[in-house]
Amino acid sequence: MRPPGKGLPFSRRVRFAWAGVRDAWRLEASFRSQCLAALAALFALAVLRPGWLWSAIVVVMIALVLAAELINTALEAALDGLHPEHARFVQVAKDCAAAAVLVLSGASVVAFACMLADLYGQATAG
Repeated sequence: MRPPGKGLPFSRRVRFAWAGVRDAWRLEASFRSQCLAALAALFALAVLRPGWLWSAIVVVMIALVLAAELINTALEAALDGLHPEHARFVQVAKDCAAAAVLVLSGASVVAFACMLADLYGQATAG
């Protein structure tokens, strides 16, 4: 006998994953803000056409930030459900997960700024 949820068709597993994205969108203002920032970055890629390498770097950074926020949201929901009263270890876990999102967000801003600097250098050289 297999555990519940194991061996399900791929389409069903994708539906579960999209439910998680919808929950994060509904519950987390920071996820919504990051999605809007991601759309702005993708729009900038479409306009600036920086080449495949910079495009790949920016898209990977977007994916990492959004994935980290989804993990942060999942961790917060689980900890709040399992341990609703305030506890220091719960706060540390939640703060560390939020810090991971912050670190990746900062790295993505740096990567985007490097792309812009490179494009500016290419445009002004020559």
